[in-house]
Amino acid sequence: MPIFSNFKNTVLLWVLIPIIIVSSCGNQSKTKNIKGDATYIKNELTQSRIIVGANNMNAYLPQLEGQRVAVVANQTSVIFKEQNQYTHLVDSLIELNVNVKKVFAPEHGFRGAADAGEHVKDGYDTKTGVPLISLYGKNRKPTPSQLANIDVVIFDIQDVGVRFYTYIATLQLVMEACAESKRKIIVLDRPNPNGHYIDGPTMKTENQGFLGMTNIPLVYGMTIGEYANMVNGEGWLGGNRHVNLTIVPLDKYSHDSEYELPIRPSPNLPNTKSINLYPSLGLFEGTNINAGRGTEFQFQRYGASFLDSTQYSFKYFPRPNFGSKSPKENGKKCYGKDLSAIPRLNEVSLKWIIDAYANCTDKTLFFNTSGFTKHAGTDLLQKQLEQGLSEDKIKATWQEDIANFKLIRSKYLLY
Repeated sequence: MPIFSNFKNTVLLWVLIPIIIVSSCGNQSKTKNIKGDATYIKNELTQSRIIVGANNMNAYLPQLEGQRVAVVANQTSVIFKEQNQYTHLVDSLIELNVNVKKVFAPEHGFRGAADAGEHVKDGYDTKTGVPLISLYGKNRKPTPSQLANIDVVIFDIQDVGVRFYTYIATLQLVMEACAESKRKIIVLDRPNPNGHYIDGPTMKTENQGFLGMTNIPLVYGMTIGEYANMVNGEGWLGGNRHVNLTIVPLDKYSHDSEYELPIRPSPNLPNTKSINLYPSLGLFEGTNINAGRGTEFQFQRYGASFLDSTQYSFKYFPRPNFGSKSPKENGKKCYGKDLSAIPRLNEVSLKWIIDAYANCTDKTLFFNTSGFTKHAGTDLLQKQLEQGLSEDKIKATWQEDIANFKLIRSKYLLY
């Protein structure tokens, strides 16, 4: 089937126009003006210089002609048309007569509205009628039967560069499925808002899982395209397999760029501050401390009812809200700290989890050991915190693994 009749004119129109802003979670319209939407981060001067892979249509549309296509996508999978307008990738491909057979949806779903950890159901997209297959439900990896009528898979999801953020695990499992079924995969690259540094404990093999499938540091300083290259190049797809992989790169992007995401990538990362603090406050996910879920300042504060109230002037009450139907410490007065005004971080900070543990009135309430180990990637960090080691001493134990990782990483950098 030909992709469309006016291919050249349409591609030129969409590719040559400068790019910026995108969508929030929620239903996508064909072309939407987003000015005034509070869920967006408006930093137009920064954004206008970066062209995402999805916009480089000349690089991937010809590869889709006559092919049966599956798309791995969510609400961040958009093509920018002009300063304040966009179209969703799936909508755009269908309009261009690309034969989109199905969409695979990651954690939080195709439109990005499901809670963290909430199963995403199969179904049909109400706008396009395309079948939706959950990769966060019965199976997290496409099955051979689900790929049987597919020739090429497109992966286009905005990542935030943190190992336990599950989109890179979904990417790796999709790559594994494509390698096993001998299907081609095209990754449309997007910037990493935490791509300016590498830090944190490295995942140990015995703790690998959906919160970390490879032995990489907590913050690994790679775009999702670069990470895909590394997974493929290092033979991490099981059985030392390799997949037929194409990366559609970014233009005008640098790891040193201060990139502010114009889309909420998941319900509990509402803005730039939460995304920047997420590598540090995300460690609280393996504890009983609330890290802002159930408020409008997710991953910008922490607290609990069992922290020493005499040590904190800041207090808040978590309540069920969008993205958190049952937050930790639901309805309780939490004592803790507000971090919404701190400067941008260039490292993983342990000072807040050290502070919270030191001021916990009953330390047996603090850790969910299994969950904390999965997030940290190692059981050593909990032991170090319980022993009262300083941040500097703990971080010193990370450095050899980080140095080894940097040698591997350097082979796959595109920017």
